[in-house]
Amino acid sequence: MIEVDAAKSNHGVLGMPAVQFLREYWQKKPLLIRNAFPAFDSPIQPEDLAGLACEEGALARIVRHDRSNDTWQLETGPFPEEKFPDMPHQDWTLLVQDVDKWDADVRALFDAFPFLPRWRMDDIMVSFAAPGGSVGAHIDNYDVFLLQGVGHRRWQIDTRANPDEAYRDDVPLRLLKHFNPNHDWVLGPGDMLYVPPGVPHHGTAEDACLTISVGLRAPSSAELLEHYADTLTFDADERIRYADGDIALPKDPNEIDEAALDRALAALNQLKLSSRDELGEWFGRFVSAYRVAEGQAPSSADAVGEDIVASVNGGAAWLRHPYSRMAWRRMGDGALLFVNGAAFQTSVADAKLIAATDAVDASLPAGLTAKGRELLQTLADGGHYQLDEDHAEA
Repeated sequence: MIEVDAAKSNHGVLGMPAVQFLREYWQKKPLLIRNAFPAFDSPIQPEDLAGLACEEGALARIVRHDRSNDTWQLETGPFPEEKFPDMPHQDWTLLVQDVDKWDADVRALFDAFPFLPRWRMDDIMVSFAAPGGSVGAHIDNYDVFLLQGVGHRRWQIDTRANPDEAYRDDVPLRLLKHFNPNHDWVLGPGDMLYVPPGVPHHGTAEDACLTISVGLRAPSSAELLEHYADTLTFDADERIRYADGDIALPKDPNEIDEAALDRALAALNQLKLSSRDELGEWFGRFVSAYRVAEGQAPSSADAVGEDIVASVNGGAAWLRHPYSRMAWRRMGDGALLFVNGAAFQTSVADAKLIAATDAVDASLPAGLTAKGRELLQTLADGGHYQLDEDHAEA
């Protein structure tokens, strides 16, 4: 089974029990979910996306395809406002990444995926395509849920084992040289396609359409190794060195023999995080800061400078900074709360509440311990919460 209709089940956006999806589909095979969001009203419209693409700091791209010559053109934003009225009526796509960081209604779509760890959620990219618009056949190295927001998009995928992964070298995009789909669907508003890593896919706009991509990027082994090595290097004991007190008379003084390699490995094996707790703290720090660039992450310069508990008790509301990433891990009788690479000792109950709360009102501090409220203020002083101006105006 590769297609389900969520309207015929009582299992939410997946159209099946979450445990079944995780067992049979997650990172294994694609799934088309008709009516994942019945009567879906997109939280963002094409004109909103075009406006966002003009904002300083927006990660925006325009991809154009010349069908007659099969050539592709890539432009990067932000774009001037006068750009879009002059765009052609077909064969182009606007893509904006990290729309969840700009729009709270878009960010709220994460709540529809409680069956996956929140710290795995990377970003929501939104694309608008004129009729015929596409970014070509390609393969992603991450999981993605492709939710149709406005209009209709045709998706073609290739689910065969060992697909051809050769890329074209004549275009500014990573496009497949050969694409041989064995599934072909047209998605309308509220339909959603899950595509795991490594599956070739190609989307083409049937009409002017908008697609919302919920991406779950995972760090590569190279990224994990680099950060892990940096952590080990920072704390490395200089007394741990290559040692050869057991050296035998060499047959050839210029040869690196097997015994030398064994000694090198022995020295390296001493450079490792010695406990599960140390490994957990390293990973929590790493993953909570993953893909948050310097300049995006909250800082004390973003702090409001107010007592957050007194403020919310007085009727104000605060929102977590859109680039504030949180996760937690049990540690002994307590927990570590990870926030953008920092780790804070706290109770399990406080860690759970703080990590799960995006909008802060009086109910959050009421549920925290005294130390939890102190931690909440520490985070506010670090710029991780901002006053909700819309709430104040209301």
